[in-house]
Amino acid sequence: MRLLIVGTLKGQLTLATKFAIEKGASVTHATDIEQAMAVLRSGKGADLLMVDVAIDIASLVAQLASERIHAPVVACGTENNARAAVAAIHAGAKEYIPLPPDPELIGAVLAAVAEDSRDLIWRDESMGHVMKLAQQIAGSDASVLITGESGTGKEVLARYVHTRSTRAKKPFICVNCAAIPESLMESELFGHEKGSFTGAVARRIGKFEEANGGTLLLDEISEMDIRLQSKLLRAIQERVIDRVGGTKPVPVDIRIIATSNRNLAEYARGGGFREDLLFRLNVVNLKIPPLRERPQDVIALADHFIEKYSRANGFPIRPLSAEARKALSANKWPGNVRELENTLHRAVLLTSGDAIGAEALMTPDGGQFNQPADSPAVAHATQAAEQVTRALVGRTVADVERELILETLKHCLGNRTHAANILGISIRTLRNKLNEYSGDGIPVPPPGGGEMRFAG
Repeated sequence: MRLLIVGTLKGQLTLATKFAIEKGASVTHATDIEQAMAVLRSGKGADLLMVDVAIDIASLVAQLASERIHAPVVACGTENNARAAVAAIHAGAKEYIPLPPDPELIGAVLAAVAEDSRDLIWRDESMGHVMKLAQQIAGSDASVLITGESGTGKEVLARYVHTRSTRAKKPFICVNCAAIPESLMESELFGHEKGSFTGAVARRIGKFEEANGGTLLLDEISEMDIRLQSKLLRAIQERVIDRVGGTKPVPVDIRIIATSNRNLAEYARGGGFREDLLFRLNVVNLKIPPLRERPQDVIALADHFIEKYSRANGFPIRPLSAEARKALSANKWPGNVRELENTLHRAVLLTSGDAIGAEALMTPDGGQFNQPADSPAVAHATQAAEQVTRALVGRTVADVERELILETLKHCLGNRTHAANILGISIRTLRNKLNEYSGDGIPVPPPGGGEMRFAG
């Protein structure tokens, strides 16, 4: 965990630093935004920024976005500085931590960012073969190609390999090749010198240098432009890179792990991918089977996600009912582990009884999956949908939206975070809507399920 602390807050962030180091974080300090950006451009990188609430957080977030530096920002301030805390959240901070800092709170924030709970869970023999091979090759420096359908856990497996390698204490840097525009990818990978192109306001160290000594994950590498693949091949073969606008090669020491949901051999034969690069990357291939081919993993993963999201939300850990287990096992899971995780997250939030029943296993649009077309449940759902449709006719979109938001908030006993998750909107959007309703004199459920009140 690489933590960058920005600001001083009268020395109280020094105590936060001490707690973070005790939790195993590597900590760097910067007094202001300019210093912070210099640290991030230098290749030291950061997995989390803890920022003095007095800093212009909106400006910092904007600069991070403009230079494509992805790191969550957490604001820190004294407990009585509520106005500044609200402003920081509105400006883009993910969370607010009151100071003086609490060791357990600091530890919880670091653990959430580090995603320590992203353990690899498997019981099925088909996944066991993959894990055995991953364990065998983890200690080597061989390049690894991880393949599998979207949502099978390719990045999680890549982290697993890294944490069991000799490079485990060095950086693990991930580049999503599908998310970065073609025109910016070379700079993202190899860095650039100041003035090398419009917008290059300072030297920026690329991901290859940032990962020096550790592991570089090239996620969805099949989406990389074929013209850049030749430069990537040279960097992997010769262990040197050239910054955009640079005048001399820069040596790097990294292990490459790449992922793809395509059949890269077929893609290369069709001209979409360099065959020589494929040979260089595919020293070891870890092919993750889809979840539908790992039946024994479904319930093990479901139990894991129930525990994870129950603890995260302060809920009791409820078991799956027999009907729910049967429904989970029968589903084909086209979205694989990611779909299963989202389904169980919703189920944890929606369940109020002693067990998680099949009725809590909802699709994102609120329907139930794995129901035969002619089942009584489907017939009932169809009839209910028709009734709802008739009830909506003649009403405005704003009225329907308001009713949906307030009813969901009541269901969640006033918990804004849970309601936003169920509605599929950001917590900021939800708060803005509630403030709008309060301003119109409409009662809004308070946090904690108390009496209805008018927010001012």
